[in-house]
Amino acid sequence: QVTLVESGGGLVQPGGSLRLSCAASGSIFSIYAMGWSRQAPGKQRELVARIFNTGITNYADSVKGRFTISTDDAKNTVYLQMNSLKPEDTAVYYCHRDQGLSTYWGQGTQVTVSS
Repeated sequence: QVTLVESGGGLVQPGGSLRLSCAASGSIFSIYAMGWSRQAPGKQRELVARIFNTGITNYADSVKGRFTISTDDAKNTVYLQMNSLKPEDTAVYYCHRDQGLSTYWGQGTQVTVSS
């Protein structure tokens, strides 16, 4: 079992930045993928960014060039640096981890981009 605890959400003005963090604990495998998805009101959850233990990353087209995903394996933590935030980035952001045959989810953290 893996537990994911997110932090770093909040209210920011358009053009601003936020950094989300997600710490994993429990039965941690060295082969994994970790990522961030988001869900805005009335919309389906969408994958924002993902990083594999190899360092390979994937990004949604809507965030390329603005968001950066990274990990600190020593801390079992994944980060999402979000720059040039737009109102359409407003959503609940969920951290997730894929390892073995399982996917684990965090509880979500609200990001609101508004003036």
